[in-house]
Amino acid sequence: METPFVRIDVDVLARNIDRMAAAVRERGLALRPHVKTHKIPRIARMQLDAGAVGLTVATIGEAEVFVAEGATDVFIAYPLWLTPDRAARLERLVRSARVSFGVDSVESATHAARTLGAAASRLEVLVEVDSGHHRSGAAPEDAASVAEAARAGGLRVAGVFTFPGHSYAPGAPEQAALQEREALRTVAAGLEAAGLVVERRSGGSTPSVLATAADGATEVRPGVYVFGDAQQLALGRCDPDDIALTVVATVVSRHPGPDGATHLVLDAGSKVLGSDRPAWTPGFGCIAGRPGAVIVALSEHHATVSWPADEPVPARGSLLDVIPNHVCLVLNLVDEVVAVTASGSERWPVAARGKNS
Repeated sequence: METPFVRIDVDVLARNIDRMAAAVRERGLALRPHVKTHKIPRIARMQLDAGAVGLTVATIGEAEVFVAEGATDVFIAYPLWLTPDRAARLERLVRSARVSFGVDSVESATHAARTLGAAASRLEVLVEVDSGHHRSGAAPEDAASVAEAARAGGLRVAGVFTFPGHSYAPGAPEQAALQEREALRTVAAGLEAAGLVVERRSGGSTPSVLATAADGATEVRPGVYVFGDAQQLALGRCDPDDIALTVVATVVSRHPGPDGATHLVLDAGSKVLGSDRPAWTPGFGCIAGRPGAVIVALSEHHATVSWPADEPVPARGSLLDVIPNHVCLVLNLVDEVVAVTASGSERWPVAARGKNS
């Protein structure tokens, strides 16, 4: 294939899937992986076959893709604001699968129930609570009011959920998991005191999932674990041998850099790698098998790599495997991936690419 293209090592992918499934099972938790990471039905099937109880998605569009491919239980882990069109799409989905979605305010719960009308009783909602990430989610003390509004409107309240996204920082996963536990326990107790049955307490992120306590959550929703990425390497949450996805790129230029190192330019820029760079990562991505090689600058079609002085400098035309910082962005930028096994390769379509609503 012409570069840049996305390559997946299927053996490593399968090992990552099986290992997470076993680890979660040992902790007495259910696994509901977030498939926005990969957007590929073939990978979702591998996760379900390994024991996942259902799938997590970010949008109705993603839910439509995976239900069409045979998924029977999907959770849209997002505080949806429904329009008549979105309500109609949810009503169609629930004919084929168990469907749940998030609400995080009295207003959104009431609006959702009103917009769904008679279909409201066929859908489940989970109340989103903020456990420290400070993005969406009701304050723990407000969650019972949100749940009561949903119930009053005819929606079935299945439980509560949170996203400990503040686990994405060095030294943060364990504390984020503790805050998640406290929030889920507090909110579940409040809902039960209001006469609601809390079937699901949903949490988990890839950095924090192995610190998630079964007395806090009942299910977890990690996503990035299937592939790993440069962020997970920097956090120590995976090893280089666990990286299942790389972007194959060609060295198109090389020259002395201002830092004294040789700079290589690759033909993979932000339009395939994404542009995320947390302050605690060394660059915009790294090179597989070359620990000292870091992407120090990124534009739309150029990645500038600072090459370590003790490594032979690749020739122009050489192919390198780039480990992106945030792998979830990559899959929304390509139509297909090359899935490689010991016996050959095949192309897998990224069927949920661009399903952003």
